[in-house]
Amino acid sequence: MGDILSQHEIDNLLAALSSGELDADDYKEPSEKQVKNYDFARPSKFSKEHLRTLNIIFEHYARLLSTNLPAYLRKNVQVEVVNSEAVQYSEFTNALSNPVLLGIVDFAPLEGNIIIELSNNLGYAIIDRLLGGGGYPLEKVRDFTEIEHSIIERIFNICCVLLREPWANVIQLQPRLLRIETNSQFAQIISPSEMISIITLKLRIGNIDGMMNICLPYVCLEQVIDKLNTKYWYSTMKSSEDKSYKDIIEIGIGKVKVPIRAVLGRSTISVNDFMNMQVGDIIKLNTKVDDDLAVFVGNIYKFTALPGASSGSYAVKISSIVRGEE
Repeated sequence: MGDILSQHEIDNLLAALSSGELDADDYKEPSEKQVKNYDFARPSKFSKEHLRTLNIIFEHYARLLSTNLPAYLRKNVQVEVVNSEAVQYSEFTNALSNPVLLGIVDFAPLEGNIIIELSNNLGYAIIDRLLGGGGYPLEKVRDFTEIEHSIIERIFNICCVLLREPWANVIQLQPRLLRIETNSQFAQIISPSEMISIITLKLRIGNIDGMMNICLPYVCLEQVIDKLNTKYWYSTMKSSEDKSYKDIIEIGIGKVKVPIRAVLGRSTISVNDFMNMQVGDIIKLNTKVDDDLAVFVGNIYKFTALPGASSGSYAVKISSIVRGEE
């Protein structure tokens, strides 16, 4: 039986509670602890924080695909991340149909491989587009031919290269496409019971919708799993503006070839005169011998120049720069 408090002790206890010296919550009986079930067959190796960070990485990847793929397919491409989850590898492979497009990618310098799965309708649409068609899938599913493998391999290689930039804050990747499989039985890169993270992207090429699933095994990401959190992610982001894109654009623009033409003058003749023109005939221009020539870059009037010769060829010498298009 517990000790019985005297009236004096009760008064002192109430006074201490009133003055704030004691907290009533400290004397409450501890509540019953909640027990969470743990499935040893499916250990939760990917936390919500890991999946959230992977979601951020592949949102960046989706933007790169939307920007780069139209240059090859010559069609508008929209990509968005729709889901990220952790499952067993066997669940992923059991959900695949045959034939299927599976790109086995070496995720160097990390150990192991990842898988990029592209839906069949998108694969057929991409092949049709690259061969000059409208970019429509087949009505009846069939196996992919060797020629079609070679064509679709180009797009998979592009998808692999674009993985480098989104992962730059975590690790400097050098992904490389090893092979393309159309049968899921030949894509057993890890044990069926191993845990993987699946990032699902929705692609829209023109009017054709399809899915791209990216399978990331835990054994492959184990080396950098501690870096897959938003705190580390934002702490390693560059605060200053990255000028690399500006430099690349400037270098690219500097190599672009543009047509340039010097106009001696203009004249108007009848169609009859043009049809009866002979060697030695003279066409009168609207310019004089000592007038400057108009020099056009593309269709923009950019310079004035004097006619001359250089190394036995006709040439012009720039005399002034025209500011703005005139």
